[in-house]
Amino acid sequence: MTTAHHPHHPHDTPDLFALSDIDGPVLRPADDGYADEVTGFNLAARHIPDLVIGATSAGDIVAAMRWAAATNTPVSVQGTGHGANFPIDSGLLINTSRMTDVQINPTDRTARIAAGAKWRHVLEAGAPHGLAALNGSSTDAGVIGYTLGGGLPVLGRTYGYASDLVQSFQVVTPDGVLREVNAIREPELFWALRGGKGNVGVVTSLVTELIPLSRILGGGIYCAGEHAEPLLRAWADWTTTVPTQMCSAFTLLRLPPLPTIPEPLRGRFWARVAIAWTGDPDDGSRLLAPIRAAAPVVFDTVDEMDYTAVDSIYAEPQDPLPARESCALLADLTPEAVDTLLAQSGPTAPSDYPLLIVELRHMGGALSRTTTHEDAICARDATHLMETVAVIPSQEAAEAVETATAALNTAMAPYGTGRSMVNIHGCPGDESDRARAWTPEVYDRLRQDKATYDPKNLLRYGHTVTPA
Repeated sequence: MTTAHHPHHPHDTPDLFALSDIDGPVLRPADDGYADEVTGFNLAARHIPDLVIGATSAGDIVAAMRWAAATNTPVSVQGTGHGANFPIDSGLLINTSRMTDVQINPTDRTARIAAGAKWRHVLEAGAPHGLAALNGSSTDAGVIGYTLGGGLPVLGRTYGYASDLVQSFQVVTPDGVLREVNAIREPELFWALRGGKGNVGVVTSLVTELIPLSRILGGGIYCAGEHAEPLLRAWADWTTTVPTQMCSAFTLLRLPPLPTIPEPLRGRFWARVAIAWTGDPDDGSRLLAPIRAAAPVVFDTVDEMDYTAVDSIYAEPQDPLPARESCALLADLTPEAVDTLLAQSGPTAPSDYPLLIVELRHMGGALSRTTTHEDAICARDATHLMETVAVIPSQEAAEAVETATAALNTAMAPYGTGRSMVNIHGCPGDESDRARAWTPEVYDRLRQDKATYDPKNLLRYGHTVTPA
């Protein structure tokens, strides 16, 4: 990639002081390549920062942060842009997508993962050693942004949150200092970086433990959407009985007639139970009997697979699109909660119902246990997580989506914990809306940390808190 430096003027000292030290491209809105550099996976948020740098190293990020601190310029960060649901309209955007290095230590079963690496890169590097990672439902997502939000893995009930396995972070705080952070060194930063999102610094790499795992039983059991009720009721009962090796989700899928969606899924309404089982495959298959018997199965993709094929379980879109998501943590999936969800989003919903995905993920198990080192995750008391996803091709569509999202979340609120998970929260609103991702105590502590490490609130884009 060619480096696009810009003419420096003698009076432009902050620019001289740092931007000239950056090895990666430094682009302004009129420059070639700017649009590609600022566009993320979620096309709903249009980014127009004053400046974007394509970071190639921790040194580039340090230089960018020093320049931002000296010029009082707000900073945002983007790796893959899966979580890009908040438009960046000024300041400096650091694009980390060039920093994809993954170093596996097979003896310690750890990986050092650079700022822009995707989970896919980690799985590819770990697989030859029989090691897997706690990725989410799409391995196209970036490791860092996902982990800073706690990270809700496909295998979460078995192994916990992605951030539970993190041993250390390398992070540049808004004062431009590169810090090595772990439970002993800078424990407060370590706390805030596990579940507190990008409030206190820009992570250049992390070291995480990996899992000795090569194969799982995984896939989806699909029924026609009209049979959503018996399938959901069976699944809701079943989730109260299964061991922690069984990780699953129930999904209502209204799939548009897009060529990127394979037949026969395309353009139809489905009810699906997706599973990932880490125990003996025969035991897992036997456990699935009540789900397979609940409603007529159209097709069943559950099979033994290499863990590297994990994306096939949820079959999420692989191409960028404009999306709106939301989530709510549920305290209990009661029969009344099931009734409410079906009344809002089930087979009787209007034919133009705009939420393409309404999903319930089974929480509990290792997702509920307390960890050795406390963190900022506030989802350990949830039994299930409800997530919605819609595509918003137009302003008119956006209004219909907002209405449907608000109606569903309001209807389900009596069964909720009152909180969301920061990664799946959707576009952060006002302060009370942002605060829903944490308990009041954790939110206050994050604001104190923000005041300590980012008193000027340079990191103000995305799901951030204001300094106390």
